[in-house]
Amino acid sequence: MQNLNFLPTEVRDTLLKIKSGFNFSHKRDGSIYKNTENLLPQKEIGDYREYTVPTLRVANRGSRRLVISKDGEIYYTDDHYQTFQQVMDIE
Repeated sequence: MQNLNFLPTEVRDTLLKIKSGFNFSHKRDGSIYKNTENLLPQKEIGDYREYTVPTLRVANRGSRRLVISKDGEIYYTDDHYQTFQQVMDIE
């Protein structure tokens, strides 16, 4: 499980925004992540939500995402769902 201190600052910032109910600007933020790659533990469709982690000097959404389950599991990908790291929650 990855500690947030070892990930880009934008990951922690995005997680704090999610927890505070921040209204994200991208229409896909907060949408259902279906886990079609089957790289995360199997859950019901709708149990995972995805959020964009901003990338400096990238005009589009980039490849970084946080995926969060209803039961609080947090996963980070920096390569657009090719690999994931489980992230420890912010206390």
